[in-house]
Amino acid sequence: MSKKVIALIVVIVLLVIIGGAVYFLNQNSNESQNSNNQEGVAEPNNENNNTLVAEENNGENTETTGKTLVVYFSAQGHTEEVAHKIAENLGGDTFEIVPKEEYTSGDLDWTDNNSRVTKEYEDESLRNTELVSTTVDNWEEYDTVIIGYPIWWGIAAWPVDTFVKANDFNGKTVIPFCTSASSGLGQSGELLAEEANGGNWQEGQRFRSNPSDSDIKSWTDSLKN
Repeated sequence: MSKKVIALIVVIVLLVIIGGAVYFLNQNSNESQNSNNQEGVAEPNNENNNTLVAEENNGENTETTGKTLVVYFSAQGHTEEVAHKIAENLGGDTFEIVPKEEYTSGDLDWTDNNSRVTKEYEDESLRNTELVSTTVDNWEEYDTVIIGYPIWWGIAAWPVDTFVKANDFNGKTVIPFCTSASSGLGQSGELLAEEANGGNWQEGQRFRSNPSDSDIKSWTDSLKN
């Protein structure tokens, strides 16, 4: 057999071997892709499981027991807005503390030495604010009383003192909250507790003058636990 024929046979054999190897590699690659695609199909099942868990968690009973009353004094409307959102979130009722002589914008000008609030601040005897009413219908039915007010000179606005002194808080959980542009709750809740007739007074919450709904909801949700 000539050398040319032998060389040709060797080339043919090598081509067959190389072709077989390429075919084998392609088959393995296709099987791997099919396997990956099948794993991808399983992902929606995982998402469905997560959705079911979330729905079950959302269905948990977080309602509080007993009736809730949100009492508030609002000089400029900020505390009133927060109070109604708290009551809505907790399914409670509201009661507004209203002075017989309501405060005007001029009365509330703390930068004016002759304004009503400035004079009342300087002379404590003037802080005994007469209210339209201190009587809450069915007061005895409320287990939790949330009391809201603006901060005046580091303490609760004094019309709130009149309401607190006039009511019996024995057997009730009392939670203060305040609205303020800069001041914190401070000792305002503790001072009200000292003036109150009984009650289990809890730590309160300070909101800025225009809090977000999520801030209010976060706090009211914490009261349900």
